[in-house]
Amino acid sequence: MYIAMNRFRVVPGHEERFEEVWRSRERHLSSMPGYLEFRMLKGAKHDDHTLYASHTIWESVEHFTAWTKSEQFRAAHARAGENRGSVQYLSGPHFEGFEVIIHEGRDGKEEKAA
Repeated sequence: MYIAMNRFRVVPGHEERFEEVWRSRERHLSSMPGYLEFRMLKGAKHDDHTLYASHTIWESVEHFTAWTKSEQFRAAHARAGENRGSVQYLSGPHFEGFEVIIHEGRDGKEEKAA
């Protein structure tokens, strides 16, 4: 498995608009081979920002890479620039990718990770 994350530092007062943008966004993920899950996470609130992270799980890094080169990826990100003025960030999204090396299921047993 492969987990792809983007962290966003949203300026206070812009959280509601940021969440609305993501709720109404067409993601196009479910049509991609190897796609497993998506989550948008809301983290800690700091003096200068609220932390968010988009979190997708893929069967492999190859499936994720194929997503980033696909028409679906371009369609999902085509309108991203339209919201730049309505949501303020401390900086652009910060990408982090992780290969899963240990995966424990709900039953407490280790499952095959890669």
